[in-house]
Amino acid sequence: MKRERLTMSQALVKFLDNQYIECDGVETKFVSGVFGIFGHGCVVGVGQALEQGGHNLKFYQGKNEQNMALAAVAYAKQMDRKAIIPCVSSIGPGATNMVTACGCATANRIPLLVLPGDTFACRQPDPVLQQAEFFDNYGRTVTDAFKGVCHYFDRIQRPEQLMTACLNAMRVLTDPADTGAVCLAMPQDVEGEAYDYPEHFLQKRVWHMDRRPVTASQLERATALIKEAKKPIIICGGGVRYSGAEKELLEFAEKYNIPISETQAGKGIIAWNHPLNLGGIGVTGGKAANVVARDADLVIGVGTRFTDFTTSSKWLFNENRKVLGINICPFDAYKMDAEAIIADAREAVNALIDSCDGCKFAYTTEIEAAKSEWDAIVDEYYSTELEGGLNQTLALGIINEFMADEDIALGSAGSLPGDMQRLFRPKNRGTYHMEYGFSNMGYEVNGALGAKLAKPDAEVYTFCGDGSFIMGHSELYTALQENLKINVCLFDNMGWGCIENLQNNQGTDTFGTVFRARNPETGMLDGGEIAVDFAKIAEGYGAKSYTIRTSDELKAALEDAKKQTKSVLFDIKVLPKTMTPGYESWWRVGVAEVSTSETVAAAYEDMQKNIKKTFDY
Repeated sequence: MKRERLTMSQALVKFLDNQYIECDGVETKFVSGVFGIFGHGCVVGVGQALEQGGHNLKFYQGKNEQNMALAAVAYAKQMDRKAIIPCVSSIGPGATNMVTACGCATANRIPLLVLPGDTFACRQPDPVLQQAEFFDNYGRTVTDAFKGVCHYFDRIQRPEQLMTACLNAMRVLTDPADTGAVCLAMPQDVEGEAYDYPEHFLQKRVWHMDRRPVTASQLERATALIKEAKKPIIICGGGVRYSGAEKELLEFAEKYNIPISETQAGKGIIAWNHPLNLGGIGVTGGKAANVVARDADLVIGVGTRFTDFTTSSKWLFNENRKVLGINICPFDAYKMDAEAIIADAREAVNALIDSCDGCKFAYTTEIEAAKSEWDAIVDEYYSTELEGGLNQTLALGIINEFMADEDIALGSAGSLPGDMQRLFRPKNRGTYHMEYGFSNMGYEVNGALGAKLAKPDAEVYTFCGDGSFIMGHSELYTALQENLKINVCLFDNMGWGCIENLQNNQGTDTFGTVFRARNPETGMLDGGEIAVDFAKIAEGYGAKSYTIRTSDELKAALEDAKKQTKSVLFDIKVLPKTMTPGYESWWRVGVAEVSTSETVAAAYEDMQKNIKKTFDY
């Protein structure tokens, strides 16, 4: 057996450079670059291996570990989970900064490989710089925090352990049913230790993303359930996108006249103006999907996780409804007490096209009427200008209508995801990119870099509030460094407007959710407004920026920005509380059971009434 003597880090780099995936006969490189921020826990290990060369991995210099990992999540998502950018960090805070991004990846079923440095396996120099000591277990380190947010965790205590660690990491990263974050913790002494690695471990390796077929018995059960239904509705989830099942789903819906609703991850797969597409469903959904879903007797979930926002905390559907769960992941397929069809979405739906021959459903004009009414509501939001300033929904509409067919819209947290699921009209497949499994504030700007790395020829417009921008935007610097243009649409409503609305709607007065100065008279954060010039912040980085207070200024800025070759930021000053409301939905949050406030008590009673309408599973 031929062997090559390499350090653990050198072998890791060579291994990653030789990983490929195959899907439907198409073979592509799985790893083409690495994000990293070097510190003493990785710079002379993985850093040395990358600097030494002999590989084809492009190095991207992150500016904050959480933010570069969020960019990697967005990259993998935009690539439909068929490519990743691993993230390298030092030990201590550099490592734990990536824990949040791992939670984001796992919640969204997105492959993310993090490679944090760790303390010495030999323990001789302990405690080292940035090492947190745990008195109950000397072998425990801060990287154990990754165990709670990763689908696979391993600590490489000896260089030869790299082989089983890497193979299991790739097993998870390329498995559509089990993918999520993977952490390989690397003690800094082991990073530099050598081993005679077998040549076959370092050679090109192809991972096959085989489609799991639907079995005959599964197809029989699913077909019987559909044929019993009178008014079914389809929920199109992110699994439809990752499976590439949109053509089959649309053919199935058209053949049997079944309305389609969308989750955040499933939005943009079916054209928004298709007669059967009722738009977003659930808490951030629109009236059309929610009204039709309320009367549905069969809910056909395709590639959806059935989150609380999709199901309105299991409140949305009527008590006599049945659920058919089509999902590659058994954990998701069985949710909502569903008849579980554990199969690839494209394979399962394609089989249903023929097996359901003879189905006739009871819909007459309901689908058309609901869609027509909702389209008119969206048109009104997109055209109505308020007095006193620029409203958020009008600004969103102006940008949406301006964007070209291939431009990507990206978002994550605050009130904008609700407005975008309800109102946004994506032009083409893959142009709506919403991270709403973790609703990770700070994803927006950093994620835009990842999406741009995935699709360098497309314009990327990221939509974020001022609160999200303040929380994390370091990779704007990296976008400028890489000569990659991203368009940051910053909606400044001077606070966390989405959470203020939630707070007020549940009976509590505004507290801690608007950005105001400390009032010396009251001692509270209810003083004067703090006017932040976000345009100047972007200019300080070297980006082109615009300050916008009117619709005409926004239109002019969009036109000018199209001519720019570097990243731009639109500092859009919008009127607070000008986002969309909920439509025929309910969201369960923990309202105080006892309170001195009558409005809070009333909100608690209202919650109890709605809980009685929900399902326990």
